Amino acid sequence: MFEWIQRVPDVVTVDGKTAAREGMWRFFLRDIEVRIEKQRDSLAVYLTSTVSPVSRVRLRWRFDERLVCHVLGDAWERSYGDLGWQNLFAGKVLPWYVLLQKDRFVTGYGVKVRPGAICSWQLDQEGVTLNLDVRCGGEGVLLSGRTLAAAQVVCRQYEGVTPFAAARQFCRAMCDDPLLPGKPVYGTNNWYYAYGHSSREQVLKDAAYLEEMTRRLENRPYLVIDDGWQYGRYRDDGTYDDNYNGGPWVPNKAFGDMGTLAEEIRSHGILPGIWVRLLQDVRPGIPDTWRLPGTNGLDPSRPEVISLVKETVDEIGGWGYRLLKHDFSTYDIFGRWGRDMPQEMAEDGWHFADRSRTTAEIIVEFYGAILEAARRHDMLVLGCNTIGHLGAGLMHLHRTGDDTSGRQWSRTLRYGVNTLAFRICQHDAFFAVDADCIGISYTVPWEYNRQWGELLAKSGTPFFYSAAPYTMIKRQEGELKRLLELAAEARDVAEPLDWQDTSLPQDWVLEGEKVPFHWVEWQGI
Repeated sequence: MFEWIQRVPDVVTVDGKTAAREGMWRFFLRDIEVRIEKQRDSLAVYLTSTVSPVSRVRLRWRFDERLVCHVLGDAWERSYGDLGWQNLFAGKVLPWYVLLQKDRFVTGYGVKVRPGAICSWQLDQEGVTLNLDVRCGGEGVLLSGRTLAAAQVVCRQYEGVTPFAAARQFCRAMCDDPLLPGKPVYGTNNWYYAYGHSSREQVLKDAAYLEEMTRRLENRPYLVIDDGWQYGRYRDDGTYDDNYNGGPWVPNKAFGDMGTLAEEIRSHGILPGIWVRLLQDVRPGIPDTWRLPGTNGLDPSRPEVISLVKETVDEIGGWGYRLLKHDFSTYDIFGRWGRDMPQEMAEDGWHFADRSRTTAEIIVEFYGAILEAARRHDMLVLGCNTIGHLGAGLMHLHRTGDDTSGRQWSRTLRYGVNTLAFRICQHDAFFAVDADCIGISYTVPWEYNRQWGELLAKSGTPFFYSAAPYTMIKRQEGELKRLLELAAEARDVAEPLDWQDTSLPQDWVLEGEKVPFHWVEWQGI
């Protein structure tokens, strides 16, 4: 099952038609060439077309023996409680990479991060297929003679290590240049208790409370102001819009000057962070031609939009914020969530303004522009609703699952515990993996959140809590303070032990010790 990577594909198709093989590693269909180059540790796939638009390239390798194994795939962007090991599901689309366990071997098939195509895998008993979506949006890319570096295919086989250790090693093989924070990132985010209803006064209470909780800690925490600070939420006429979470990215009257607020947060010894949705902006003067059809999101293929994105990030950095959480860009581009992308990310029938580049290339440039501006202000970049395989090396932290909750414990289980278990292998290999907050409220019993917090704080990954200040009893405050102290220190990456048996692993290794959790029992099931 492993040796296929050393061979030329058995079949190459371009937009559903079989390409003719010429020589060892070249395939042609009309004016389209697919060239495969055998490199030291990968197979590089290149695509050239002079006139014809190209949408999809598929490479198929046949196995010499029938495949029977257990399989773990990844997700297009965030996960939605849907990750886990399973029996071979013939033909199921598996984004970015896949791990197979057969007998004592674990084999990984994937592509190196930041490819020029949206990549996925399909397995069946007799072979493996690599799908390269090279469309520009939902229509064929027009390369006009340019050669596209579509993907670098990586395959590794591991023996004598656990499947989890193999997964971590394989993630490192797919990314040579992770961008990491340098020290543990932890602190508070106001979303899961405020849900957009916040103010300058409330943020400063958050800062004072976090200062009390972390006064002795040398590694200082972050306070992230989430959605709710911008003009569209709370307008000058006094109206409040619970459903609007776009720009313009100027403060509403409940917040006032954002630079002064950042200084006041820092006066408490806290590092200020802020949330923004960079591709949703309705400020006057933005032409309709800058927007994508169907989503109203700004078109990141346009140089004017990239300039606007950099200006927005520069302004926020100039205010003094040191962590930028940019959100919603995948939805603003594709008009749907990852859970609604069973086969491909983009629906057919639309394209970016610049049809000479693929969707993957355009998104990588967009992420790179954010990082370029953020670096001018020494800001960490946290991507939310972003595509991890395209953002690795361009963001310090990645929100790897859909939202947890301060109201529904079941969301925290599905979108917190599940994503941590099955994407923590990417931690420190692609970026720092953020499995989202502990949403502390009266609605969710503390005994539920205490265990979630224990897992997060000892997992070695970023830790954020969300709680209204001074609303917890002393015992709870003491336990939260202890969790913050744990999260402030560098720790070994947690390992889920029973992750091949369940979507919600209960047995974990934390700091070398086996620790059991009881997620389902606490749901009352």
